[in-house]
This record gives sequence, structure tokens and C-alpha cells, in this order.
Amino acid sequence: MCAGLRSLVSVPSLRARLAALRTAPIGPRTYRVITATALVALVAIVVSGAAVRLTGSGLGCPTWPSCEDGSLVPRGATGVHGWVEFVNRTFTGAVSVAVALAVLGSRRLQQRRRDLTLLSWGLVGGVFAQALLGGLVVLVDVAPIAVAGHYLLSAVLVANAVVLHHRAALPKDGRRPAATPSVLRLSNVLVAACATVLVTGTLVTGSGPHGGDEAAERLPFAVRSVVPFHGAAAWALLVVAMVLLYRADRGDVAPAVLGRGRLLIAAIGLQGTIGYVQYFTDVPEGLVGIHVLGSALVWVAVLRLHLALHEGVPTPLQDAARPDPVAAVG
Repeated sequence: MCAGLRSLVSVPSLRARLAALRTAPIGPRTYRVITATALVALVAIVVSGAAVRLTGSGLGCPTWPSCEDGSLVPRGATGVHGWVEFVNRTFTGAVSVAVALAVLGSRRLQQRRRDLTLLSWGLVGGVFAQALLGGLVVLVDVAPIAVAGHYLLSAVLVANAVVLHHRAALPKDGRRPAATPSVLRLSNVLVAACATVLVTGTLVTGSGPHGGDEAAERLPFAVRSVVPFHGAAAWALLVVAMVLLYRADRGDVAPAVLGRGRLLIAAIGLQGTIGYVQYFTDVPEGLVGIHVLGSALVWVAVLRLHLALHEGVPTPLQDAARPDPVAAVG
């Protein structure tokens, strides 16, 4: 017995056990947790980026990749704005870890899948592009076009993460439409309508008062002249979603998809209400931040419904039974 205990705690044995844990395959449920974490992180960084703009901290760190000349972190000259921008940059590092884990997880799945690996690498490439674009935003003094591009690239990244998370819960050959062809076409219109809402929203943002810095340029539009376009796009999105849900209630969609459709209608209604309230209350910073979060959540809800219609609703996947890697080296 003593010999067994000595073997258990011996250095070579411990190293072998740790190596086995590092190389142990992971199951689909575990990988779905990893992809969900990456998705949440990407949505959160949209909000943290908005916080930089809403607090006027867009140039809190006047240089990139350092915060100030000769200093990676803020010093007394940048004040609170410097720390707000620095925290946002630091959070990008946390997001990078989350997407890196998605790549590593895809390579350690019990059943390796090329589609999941490519999608996870897409997240890595997108985060890298975001970092470069973030630097450009600073170099051009938070010009509204650059800020809009930064947000829209975030929307593309979120879409990538939603697709990865969705497919991680499907069998390799499990993608099958859950609706009639006409509803699938309507779903494509739904995604296009939501994308239009996001783009027109950046026009409102670029014309409004929260530019990220007091000296930041604004788009050459009056807010009241671009808000109607954004509002019309939002109403069009709501109409398309309601028509789609009506078709679903008629039986043109698998019953399991109905919950996602109802959730989307509720999200659009709440987001629209927040939008009107912030407009008629002179766009207070707090409501604008909530509206930015809402835009990301509506986008996620649209994509989840779209994917469920085109590829089926994921069912709970069970991790396949496998030998204990620690016991295997014991």
C-alpha cells in the first residue's frame, strides 16, 4: 500500500497524469460550454467598446498599442479616460483567450470536425482584425466611419460565434431544414433586415452626440434626418419577424422553433421601446449603452432563429463514454 502511495505522488507519475489530462479528448457538451463562453465574451466587448465611446474615452489612450508614449498603462496625464480605454483593451485579451480555447477545443473533440475548426479559427482572425481596427480608430481620432466599422466587424464576429455554438450541438450530418422553402427564404430576408438595422444604427450613432471624444468629428447628417431610416428598418424587421412567426403558427415550421420566434419578437419590441425612449430623452448615456447591448442580443436572436430554420434545432448531446485518462496512466 505504501509503495502504491509513493507511486501515486511520485514526480514521473504526476507528470504523466497531467499530460494525460492535457491531451484528453473533450465531449460535445464541454465544447458547447466553451463556444458559449466565447459568444458571451464577444457580446460583452461590444458593450465595453460602447462604454469607451459613451464616456468620451475614445482617445483616453492617445497611442496604440501602448497607452501613452513609452507606457503600456495609463499615467496621470490621461486620467480616468485613459483607464477606461485601457480596461477595454485589456478585456480584448480575455476575449482572445476565449476564442483561443474554442480553437483548442475543436482540435481535441472526440470526433474532430473541419467545420468547427474553421469557424473557431474565424474567431481568432476576427479578434486580430478587431485589434488592428481598434488601433486605426485611435490613429484617426475616433472618426465615425472607423467607429462604425469597428462595431460592424464585432457584429460579424458575433455571427461567427453564434454559428459555431449552434453547430457544436449538431451531429456532423445533422443539418436539415426545419421549415418550408418559402419560410427559409423569409428567414434570409429577416437576417438582411436585421443587418440593415445595424448599419443604419451606426449612421445615427455617427451623427449623434456621443462620439468618443469632445473633438471627434461627426457625420455630416442631422440626427433627426437619419433616425427615420433607422426606425423604418427596425419596423421592417419587426414585420418580417411577425410574418415568419405567423407562418410558423400555421405549421410551416417545426414546433421546436416556435420558442425562438417568440423570443425574437419580444426582443425586438423591447429594443424598439428603448430606442424611442432614448430618442425622446436626449439620448442619455445609460440608455444608449443598454440599446447597444440590445442590438447585439437582437442580432443573436435573429441568427439563432435563422439557423434553427435552416439547420434544425439542436438537441442535447451526450459526451461519449470514454476511459478515464488519469486511470489509464496509473
